[in-house]
Amino acid sequence: MYDPTIFENLKVAFENQIYDLDNIDRKITILNRKDQMDFAILSRSLSIQFSLVDQPEVTAEIILAASLEELAREILAVPGKQPGCSLLLRFSKHVHHVTEQCERIEQALYAIWENDIELTQTLSFNYRGDPSRYLNTLEVKFKPKLGEKNMGELPDFLDSVMETLRELSKI
Repeated sequence: MYDPTIFENLKVAFENQIYDLDNIDRKITILNRKDQMDFAILSRSLSIQFSLVDQPEVTAEIILAASLEELAREILAVPGKQPGCSLLLRFSKHVHHVTEQCERIEQALYAIWENDIELTQTLSFNYRGDPSRYLNTLEVKFKPKLGEKNMGELPDFLDSVMETLRELSKI
């Protein structure tokens, strides 16, 4: 009998919760979805990008991934090693006042996510576009690995993602 991996179980749980927010609750609009198997390094990833229905200018992307090492730990039941998945959030929004807005963004994200994250903000602009308008791509990496024991936390996690989108829209 087929025993799904931690990645597969978390993937289905994320998909169900996120698609309910789109199709049933109508709180978000899903913009993109990727379910990838990288055969070069034998890893898996799921990415779902969305925005709030009433605030489409800020986007969120949830990226769940499992490396070959994590998959092997689980399948081979390596003693003393806890298998799991990595979780990354990527938010995108435009900023005009870089110093002020980036500082406020950092404060808002650490207030929501506390100390379990590593935050990176990367600014870019179009060469022939408005030089005072930057695209801020925020990457929020979670330090602990995700396992099946975290499935009950997904609704609270998604509430925090939605709160982050609302806060970023205000900045």
